[in-house]
Amino acid sequence: MIKRFEDLGIWNESRELCREIHLLISTEAFSKDYSLTNQINRSGGSVMDNIAEGFGRSGNREFIQFLSISKASCYEVKSQLYRALDRNYLDAIVAEKLLMKIESISNQIGGFMKYLNQSEFKGSKFMESDIIYNPIPNH
Repeated sequence: MIKRFEDLGIWNESRELCREIHLLISTEAFSKDYSLTNQINRSGGSVMDNIAEGFGRSGNREFIQFLSISKASCYEVKSQLYRALDRNYLDAIVAEKLLMKIESISNQIGGFMKYLNQSEFKGSKFMESDIIYNPIPNH
């Protein structure tokens, strides 16, 4: 059962992607391109952060919206990796590995969005509370 965003496989894979991006941008050649370094670091973080934020919204509709942003951030990272490859900041083997990881994460996010769209469970914020608030005291 998933109780925390940390229980989501897509979040954990996104976290690993962020680690790999950090290692990549820490290399001497890449780190000197401040603009691209900053941009790919932010968009990589956006993948995992939007999954977490959407989970925290406690409703499927909002979660799907944040998953959509996360998926778009995958494509942003992908484009930035192509720029890094074109600038010789990484070799083709490393680029291909990261591009495949991003594609996998994007596909998983899409599958999760489809699942949430079809699910009858609409989120914990729509569940009935066990406690009924009665502001008028009984006398």
